[in-house]
Amino acid sequence: MPAQIAIVHGWSDTSKSFRALRDFLRANGFQATQIWLGDYVSTDDDVRIEDVGKRMERVIRQAIQDGKLTVPFDLIVHSTGGLLAREWITRYYPDGKGCPVKRLIMLAPANFGSALASLGKSMIGRVAKGWNNWFQTGTEMLVGLELASAYQWDLARRDLLDPVGNAEGPYGPDKVWPFVIVGSRGYDSRLRQIVNEHGADGAVRCAAANLNAVGITIDFATDPDKPGIRPWHWRSGRMQFPFAVLPDRDHSSIHEPAQASSAPQFTERLGQVILQALACESSQQYGALHTAWQKVTASTAALLTNPGELKNAFQSKPPDPEELHQYMQIVTLVRDDEGQPVNDYFLEFFPPDRGGDAEAVYFHKEVLEHVHVNSRDASRRCLFVDHTDLMQGYYPRIGPKAKRQVAVSLSAAKLGENVRYFDSTKVGAKGHLVVHHEDEDRREELGSARLRRHTTHLVEITIPRQPIDKVFKLSE
Repeated sequence: MPAQIAIVHGWSDTSKSFRALRDFLRANGFQATQIWLGDYVSTDDDVRIEDVGKRMERVIRQAIQDGKLTVPFDLIVHSTGGLLAREWITRYYPDGKGCPVKRLIMLAPANFGSALASLGKSMIGRVAKGWNNWFQTGTEMLVGLELASAYQWDLARRDLLDPVGNAEGPYGPDKVWPFVIVGSRGYDSRLRQIVNEHGADGAVRCAAANLNAVGITIDFATDPDKPGIRPWHWRSGRMQFPFAVLPDRDHSSIHEPAQASSAPQFTERLGQVILQALACESSQQYGALHTAWQKVTASTAALLTNPGELKNAFQSKPPDPEELHQYMQIVTLVRDDEGQPVNDYFLEFFPPDRGGDAEAVYFHKEVLEHVHVNSRDASRRCLFVDHTDLMQGYYPRIGPKAKRQVAVSLSAAKLGENVRYFDSTKVGAKGHLVVHHEDEDRREELGSARLRRHTTHLVEITIPRQPIDKVFKLSE
């Protein structure tokens, strides 16, 4: 008999929305007694993600004790449910030992935030989502969901990335197996279309859903011209998590496998990958799914280069080709060498071996599509970078003979008349380094690329804090 399955919803949702997924599973051989629908409070302002994780442990342990849940069981989560599951697993089973979950199937998880979280905290969010809940929208939960939140950063360091050592995490060959499935189609309804952005499903960016994150520390404090660069350790060893991007699913339809999409040949693909994940029985099969799902994601991107196939596939409602662009998310955290936050800084991208500003202007207008400053901590930023425009627009502008690279410089506003950053004798001093090469596609395949498609990168940056001469001096 297949393992039991528990399904957990996202923010501002309930288990009622997942009856279609439950019915799909039953139609594919899973018994009604095997499927549990979890509910939790998500729109009360005092509830944090950590609170739900704590309560989740008590409920699951009681269900196991009462014989309602058998170990191991599988967990399917949607949107914010991904953060809840990771919080629960990481808090109570930090090395994966003893965790009752084997397969963690994540549908459009907001692993690294959602651009809608800021909107949810606005007056629009309170009117649209909070009118039937005393105008509460789940403020504390939205703080964790906001792009570049401290919560997402800390959670990733607990379960995915270790900046300094070789600590193990909860995911691995004999531990929990995560799977991530996300759509790249925005909402179709007229009202919801106002929140659509390219490279996302209407609520969650593909790059924010992918659990295969990258971490790096950049230290300008020792030498601003040659900063120290240290990649973070991947807690799951060499294991990469299966990740699939589907071209026909938005944030709502991603959990309704039986729902027909506008592309008949894609309609069954969602159900297929969900069933593939549930049928995975070994580490070898898990690795094979990672490879197979890479091809699924590549086939989604390939539609961009074949307008005829794109039109035929989607018939009357083909997506805008830019919806199929591939993006990267870069989350920066800047501190000075005393550990204090740097709240006012600017990152400028440019070709390092070419004069003129035309390419830099193109990068900032077309490649760097969005920058979000976290509302709780301005030292944290989320940059949304169009990888497709980088490769097909930016690099061809540089010319065939030049080194096709992207460099970034960081400058920070001075603190006052007595303390500056980088150089105490120069206003506007900055540090810089090369962050991407045109051949990064090949490096991605080798696993050595610094910046990767459909990926969130956590970048911790240290810059030198320099008092000017008059702050202290000796006189005869």
